[in-house]
Amino acid sequence: MNHTNTPGESQRKAKPVAPKVKELTDRTKSIILATVDAEGNPNSSYAPFVQEGNTFYILVSFMAKHTKNLSEGRKTSVMFIEDESDTKQIYARERLTLEVKSSQIERDSETWNTIVARLKKAHGKVVDVISEMGDFILIALQPVKGSYVNGFGSAYFVDENLEIIEHRNDVNHQSK
Repeated sequence: MNHTNTPGESQRKAKPVAPKVKELTDRTKSIILATVDAEGNPNSSYAPFVQEGNTFYILVSFMAKHTKNLSEGRKTSVMFIEDESDTKQIYARERLTLEVKSSQIERDSETWNTIVARLKKAHGKVVDVISEMGDFILIALQPVKGSYVNGFGSAYFVDENLEIIEHRNDVNHQSK
C-alpha cells in the first residue's frame, strides 16, 4: 500500500468507525497472521484472539515460528476474513488487513490477568491449561494502518483506530 498521510490528515479525513469493520472483527474468533523471520522468510499462521479497544491479543506458544517473529517485533500483518460458507462471491470476500506492531505482555501483570480471563470466556477452558504452560506468551497486536474490502469497487484505507480514511478509488486498478 503506497498511501501516506501528512501529519493531521487522518484526523481531518477520518470518519466514525465503519460499522462493517467492527462487525467483521466482532464475528471473527481467530486472525490470520503473516510474519517474517530474521532472514526475511515469510510464515503464515492463525491464532484465536480477543479485542480490547483497537488492540488484539493472542496467546501463542514459542514452539510456533510466528511467536518468535512476533516477540522480536518483526513486520507483521493480520487478516480478518469473511467465512467462505457465508460469502456470496468468493472473489470479493469481506476482509480487513492490518499492519500491526507486536509487543509481549508481562506474565501475571494486570493486563495479562484481564486478557487471559477474556480469552477463557471467549474460547473456553483450554485457555486455563495453555496460559499456565511456560512456552505460551501473550502478545498485543496494535494496528498501524490497513485496508478494508467489502466487495468489488468497495475498498478503503483504514487507520490505526480502525476508522475508514478514504475510498481506495481505483488505486492499483488499470483497465486494458
